[in-house]
Amino acid sequence: MDPHHGMTVEEASPAQERARRNGHEPRTPQAGGAGLPVQAMDADSFRTASQRILTAINTVIDGKADAARLALTVLLAQGHLLVEDVPGVGKTLLAKTLARTINCSVSRIQFTPDLLPSDVTGVSIYNQSSRAFEFRPGAVFANIVIGDEINRASAKTQSALLECMEEHQVTVDGRSYTLDEPFMVVATQNPIEMEGTYPLPEAQRDRFMARISMGYPDMVAEIEMLETHQSSSPLAGVSPVVTATEVAAMIAAVQHVYVSQAIKEYVVALGRATRNSPLLRLGASPRSLLQLLRAAKATAALDGRNFVLPDDVVSVAGSVLSHRIILDRKAASAGDTPAGVIRSIVAALPVDRESAQRPQAAESTPGHGR
Repeated sequence: MDPHHGMTVEEASPAQERARRNGHEPRTPQAGGAGLPVQAMDADSFRTASQRILTAINTVIDGKADAARLALTVLLAQGHLLVEDVPGVGKTLLAKTLARTINCSVSRIQFTPDLLPSDVTGVSIYNQSSRAFEFRPGAVFANIVIGDEINRASAKTQSALLECMEEHQVTVDGRSYTLDEPFMVVATQNPIEMEGTYPLPEAQRDRFMARISMGYPDMVAEIEMLETHQSSSPLAGVSPVVTATEVAAMIAAVQHVYVSQAIKEYVVALGRATRNSPLLRLGASPRSLLQLLRAAKATAALDGRNFVLPDDVVSVAGSVLSHRIILDRKAASAGDTPAGVIRSIVAALPVDRESAQRPQAAESTPGHGR
């Protein structure tokens, strides 16, 4: 069996190469030396690096600045992104462009009905010369993993990503292998009513921090695409604008963004409101609230602040929560949508904006700031 069936690896990490040669356990690289914490990036460098990434993405994806910003938000919040829409609107292009802006290892998995879990995570192969089993890493051993058409694979293969996405490790034959950091899965998905697709189970959807729908570009952006993309691939001119170490420093800066008690109470109240809504039979999970707060912190950092405002939570609530909730049958038959229910809950939920403002304690918070 070919352990790399159905996937292509654009760049192998040093950990992958060592594991392939020796069968040893991959180690997570430590920025600044083994065991030392990553130094948070300062505000000016953070702003410059984020602008370089967004500019590079926007030169390829015409008219989708919001999608590019959300993709970067998820990366900096240490989450995973699900891109859902009909074929041909740039889902895979967005994932590839984000991956190419970072100078790190990238792999792509084309999900198909015959793809096996071992094709994703890796497999142990018996070496006759050494008379021992050697682990051959799968495509998931990369910093950025692009899962193309993830819902074309069976539920068994989809479940191979659960441990990777949640714990950033892979367990094969009772042995755990740590994935390199930063680690992000960017998966694309076609609408479930299309031929040959399997709906993602709730547990799988809950692993994705945010879901976005690309949608069709407007007329101006579509004409621009016809003029610039007809002769060559738009990815040909994309080169890395930041390193994996710089991304780790940006993530550390996001982690230092201050969150007041009022913001935490607002996030919890929002989650509890989804669980009590008569329009929903499944509300937001505790994991989703934690990821909502992380996404809000990344949003604040991208806006040049080292503290979270209620508007930061509101701006990402739809993308973070709408794919995790399930409508009641009556609400679904009445034409309600998950995104619409989230908007109505946010609009009806009061927030104490004064107590949520920047406190004096945020002035001395290390890492990102104005």
